[in-house]
Amino acid sequence: MQNRLASALLAASLLLPVSAFAAPVLTAPEKRMVATVEANEERDLALLERLVNQNSGSRNIAGVKAVADMVRPEFEALGFTVKWLPMEQTGRAGHLVATHTGKPQAKRLLLIGHLDTVFEADSPFQTFTRKGQFASGPGVADDKGGVVAMLAALRAMAAAGTLKQANVVAYLTGDEEDAGDPQSAARADLIAEGRKADIALDFEGLARDVGPDGKLIDMGSIARRSAYSWTIEVAAKSGHSSGVFGADGDGAIYALSRMLAAIRAEVPEPNLTLNVGMIAGGAEAVLAADQAHVSATGKTNIIPAKAIARGDLRTLSPEQNTRAQEKMAAIVARAFPGAAGKIVFEDGYPPMAPTDANRALLARLNEVNAALGLPAMPPLDPLKRGAGDISFVAADVPGLVGLGPASKGDHTPDETVDLASLNLQAKRAALLMSRLAAEKR
Repeated sequence: MQNRLASALLAASLLLPVSAFAAPVLTAPEKRMVATVEANEERDLALLERLVNQNSGSRNIAGVKAVADMVRPEFEALGFTVKWLPMEQTGRAGHLVATHTGKPQAKRLLLIGHLDTVFEADSPFQTFTRKGQFASGPGVADDKGGVVAMLAALRAMAAAGTLKQANVVAYLTGDEEDAGDPQSAARADLIAEGRKADIALDFEGLARDVGPDGKLIDMGSIARRSAYSWTIEVAAKSGHSSGVFGADGDGAIYALSRMLAAIRAEVPEPNLTLNVGMIAGGAEAVLAADQAHVSATGKTNIIPAKAIARGDLRTLSPEQNTRAQEKMAAIVARAFPGAAGKIVFEDGYPPMAPTDANRALLARLNEVNAALGLPAMPPLDPLKRGAGDISFVAADVPGLVGLGPASKGDHTPDETVDLASLNLQAKRAALLMSRLAAEKR
């Protein structure tokens, strides 16, 4: 009878999915991390409110420094050595770099976030407001919510004892939304940290997308597209409008329009977009020093001598970016009746390509999700993610994006964070960082 029962149980077990036997579980330290995040929820929200209520628009040097002063003691309390990298020479405040030294042979983690927001000191959007599970305010998600999630995760690691042996550098830029000039100086130190790291984790917002059932699901971000600006200036023969299409040519505006039409038709390819954000033309056209304003004067009976357009170019790989710029330059160099153009490409945010190493990191995050009883996070379409600071280190170190909280309305006065996701993201980050930091280089 006993043998028959054992045989029956064995037969029944063979019908169960393998996951029933291999279901991942949280270790004791991981359970401690989860509990710590939950216990500190109100503390984290109080810190978020203080950070949001301090304006730190990218050009508000004093405001960015004030936010840095608020987060410095949070890192120092966890055993980090904190330094401030002044960047006034680039027209910005600077960057905060917090370093925690653990076992010499353990993997080195680079955590990336930013102190600044798109809302400058003269913005009417200045105040943190909480309504139940949601909160709004300037930078409440992008990226002050991300900074709070980072600190909450590190605090949980400290409570569980996993931070002690971890090698971690937290790099918080003060100009992510509007990088200082020259960019080579503004990002030199971040690039240097990337070359020393084994893994980069970006604490900007969690991406969500519509799943197969029509509901929003959490997504893993393993790629970001570039963001480069370009300017086309066209000079043409002027004259009385009665002579247009003749010896004097078609004028600058027609020529610029044809260039842009050709660029739209010939340059796009998968994962590449082009936007024309500003255009003007006339007898005179002048681009302002801030490159955000253009003025033009003219009359209907004068063939326009000047035309200017500015826009951006977003690509998924350096090769794609080079290919697009070469095509655009060739189009602008074509012969147009009575006109000649030139195009200038500016420094911008490089792309972060979806590499196998990045996919492997997402797989590690999904192991954490399984242990927490959460569904796996599919990779996000790169077209749905903007540029960010992690891209500057993407050529040197594998990375993962989106460890901050989920939100909506970013970069607008409707910016709103899902506070429940802040708590969740801190748990995910604490477990992921603890597991990665325990590995040998």
